[in-house]
Amino acid sequence: MNIEQATLGAGCFWCTEAIFQNLKGVSKVTSGYMGGHKLNPSYEDICSGNTGHAEVIQIDFDFEIVSFNELLLVFFKTHNPTTLNSQGNDFGTQYRSAVFYHTPEQKQQTQQMIDDLDKEMVFDKPIITEIAPVSKFYEAENYHQNYFNANANKPYCSFVIQPKLNKFISEFKEKIKPEVLNSLF
Repeated sequence: MNIEQATLGAGCFWCTEAIFQNLKGVSKVTSGYMGGHKLNPSYEDICSGNTGHAEVIQIDFDFEIVSFNELLLVFFKTHNPTTLNSQGNDFGTQYRSAVFYHTPEQKQQTQQMIDDLDKEMVFDKPIITEIAPVSKFYEAENYHQNYFNANANKPYCSFVIQPKLNKFISEFKEKIKPEVLNSLF
């Protein structure tokens, strides 16, 4: 396996984690925090909006199976990258759209993807996703990890995450892990 990392912020990490866990070539998804100034922040610290951190997922992926560009396309198509510091009913800087790049190539590919999506007018407003170098990653508390799979019957999962997963599955069916597709049909 040829593993690389990507770090993406697309609002609530519970939603983003659930999507990327099902993508072919992704071996691990960890929810956490990045981009702030407080050392060792807790979830409560992040929720205050005063730490500067974004809720993010750190993705380990095999670039021979799924490219960084493919990850970016899923990222942009499964959240709203045109809203400042909000996703749906979640508001605050911790919910901002962000790509924390690990290499100069990831930075360039992210900017190119944004330019292309804006040029093609995929969204009705310009993309305002933050592009920043990777910084200290703080893993979120254990109860945030694998959240959807552990809590699928909770109302938030049913009413917020499941519709996003359904959209992802319908739009990226060929990119879904076979065991996930088999469990759906």
